[in-house]
Amino acid sequence: MTSKPGQWDDLIVRVASSAVIAVVGIGCVWLGGWFFLALTVVVSAVMVWELTRMLDDQAPALVIAAIAGGALLVADLLPPGFALPLLLAPAFVGFGQLRQRRATFAIFSVMILLAGFGLLILRNDFGFVWMLWLALVVIVTDIAGYFAGRFIGGPKFWPRVSPKKTWSGTVAGWIAAAVVGWIYVLQTDVGLQIIGISIAVSMASQMGDVAESAVKRRAGVKDSSSLLPGHGGLFDRFDGMLGASVFLLLVEQLVDFPPGVL
Repeated sequence: MTSKPGQWDDLIVRVASSAVIAVVGIGCVWLGGWFFLALTVVVSAVMVWELTRMLDDQAPALVIAAIAGGALLVADLLPPGFALPLLLAPAFVGFGQLRQRRATFAIFSVMILLAGFGLLILRNDFGFVWMLWLALVVIVTDIAGYFAGRFIGGPKFWPRVSPKKTWSGTVAGWIAAAVVGWIYVLQTDVGLQIIGISIAVSMASQMGDVAESAVKRRAGVKDSSSLLPGHGGLFDRFDGMLGASVFLLLVEQLVDFPPGVL
């Protein structure tokens, strides 16, 4: 065990903050409809606001965030073919307003809105059970990685970008995601492929986490904001969901989802 004094100091704050996030999130996912749409739009807009502030603190972050949130809101009301240009439009707005790091903003703002749109599709098309599956995969990946990294330690995953992440925590996240997939095999009529998909989604969520860490490193900030005690900002908390949701949009085009369900 490589536990060090002080490394658990933030645990209580993180757990309390996570509990509040979980209650609000699960409640809106359960209710669906306008409740989930409102949550997704607000979270996406705040993440764009945090992204803009990190990359250029002189840019009109609130205006860009409002445009992004409005675009996602309207996109949900349109057929997908008409929604896609709206999801890309805020990237062009930001590209014209930021003085620096424009390409980084364009890439990540598109990812944020595509992720939000993907979550809306998942909830509307597949219901609460599969939206819960995605959330569980991302959550257990994060939790398993957090505790395995502190109890087991070992070689760092990418110390230059994310010095706290270890290979033990990374692999623990994959194992935890596989367990979620196996539980769904036992409790639903889904096929065994959901285990592999769960692991891949876990990997995508970790990539989203690392990508956000790289942005913060480049911007020279520790957290995307200070909105969430113990977590930083919404971008810090939902970076894993960002990667997972965008990846799932691709998965749905490659395999039948949920696999094995008639």
